[in-house]
Amino acid sequence: MALSGQKTTADYIEWEKLQNLILKLERDGNYKFALLLSIGSYTGLRISDILKLRWEDILEKDLLEVTEKKTGKFRRIKLNPNLKVTIERIFSQIEDINITDNIFLNRFGTSTISIQYVNKKLKKIAQEYKLCKNPDKIKSHSLRKSFGRRVFENNDNSDRSLILLSEMFNHSNIQTTKIYLGIREKEIFDVYEGL
Repeated sequence: MALSGQKTTADYIEWEKLQNLILKLERDGNYKFALLLSIGSYTGLRISDILKLRWEDILEKDLLEVTEKKTGKFRRIKLNPNLKVTIERIFSQIEDINITDNIFLNRFGTSTISIQYVNKKLKKIAQEYKLCKNPDKIKSHSLRKSFGRRVFENNDNSDRSLILLSEMFNHSNIQTTKIYLGIREKEIFDVYEGL
């Protein structure tokens, strides 16, 4: 977790690679991490908010309602139809679930997994599935950044999408959002490649 005002070092994951990874994890029986990646990529929630989710918060729901741990702000998030299908499919694969339980319990079922565990596991997954050149830069925050990049790209890289993302991410301005998503840096690199 980055300190306030500190630039995060996590990279985003290209949308198609992320969605393929989710399917591979599910195929390989790693249901909880497939679901964690799905929820993160489709909601843009911080990992601290994802980890406190209970099955009853997402099963057969159209809206996810959370009070963000970091900001204390209440948010309502419309669940994407693809995410809803993934939730139902994964729920049906896992045995002995009480819908009032936290989704992301440790292997003993005594408490939720930690952010540090998630980051370690994501690094391992990135290496195992050859997700990118630098697996060390894949962290829990990569999901939030991937969500932001997807929204930005799906809206033709518009300023409107930056304004919406800035509001969703609680950034003070769209310049912060651009830096957060690495947009300015990518534009500069594209100039060099285009020469």
